Amino acid sequence: MSLELDISLFHYSQANKLVRQAINNGEKEIILRGVKGHRYLLAGISAEVEAQIYGTPGLDLGAFMRGPIIRVYGNSQDGVGNTMDEGKIIIHGMAGDVVGYAMRGGKIHIYGDVGYRVGIHMKSYQEKIPLIIIGGKAGDFLGEYMAGGNIIVLGMFSIYPERPIAGLFLGTGMHGGKIYLRGKIKESQLGPGLKIHSLESEDEKYIENSLKEYAEDFGLNLSDLLKEDFIKIMPFTHRPYGKLYAY
Repeated sequence: MSLELDISLFHYSQANKLVRQAINNGEKEIILRGVKGHRYLLAGISAEVEAQIYGTPGLDLGAFMRGPIIRVYGNSQDGVGNTMDEGKIIIHGMAGDVVGYAMRGGKIHIYGDVGYRVGIHMKSYQEKIPLIIIGGKAGDFLGEYMAGGNIIVLGMFSIYPERPIAGLFLGTGMHGGKIYLRGKIKESQLGPGLKIHSLESEDEKYIENSLKEYAEDFGLNLSDLLKEDFIKIMPFTHRPYGKLYAY
């Protein structure tokens, strides 16, 4: 049985205290209603707990979390999954800037568009390979300084049909990881040291497996997501700015 809380009249610090108390008391399913920009929800939580959020969570939803599954029935503000280590965040709407900042593990699934600098400083370690899937389009500096992990952008569920699938300076400073785009992009949009690659068989398998779970989260048809060809963006060096330094 789920614990249901209406936090509409609570300050974000009070709301977070209630959530932490519930988890410490052994609650495994929590429903939060009346969410209106409340910050840091589920931040720093290391527990196997599922949370449903109705409304618009504020900054740093799920920051530093290690284990929870969060479903947001609405949009979310900036900093979703900031430095998250494990778990999953599913957003049935749009998200703001710096989604997945320094993300070290887990998954973030977003139905719609995202803002700027999404996936900045993402990294991976051993078996932990973080993943962000964006159903809409992304702003400038996607994957900036990315060191590991993967980003998939579909460009399908966007409120900006006139915009390209991703903005300018894509992958600036990127020295690890992969960005997969469903469609095409101009090379002039890429940061220095990046190249557009065709998919290999292992890429195709990875995308299909990842999108199967994404489709299940949002009730979508997997075959629709795979109708268009994908491209892969990767750096051709792990030291994109090495020549700028003197030794």
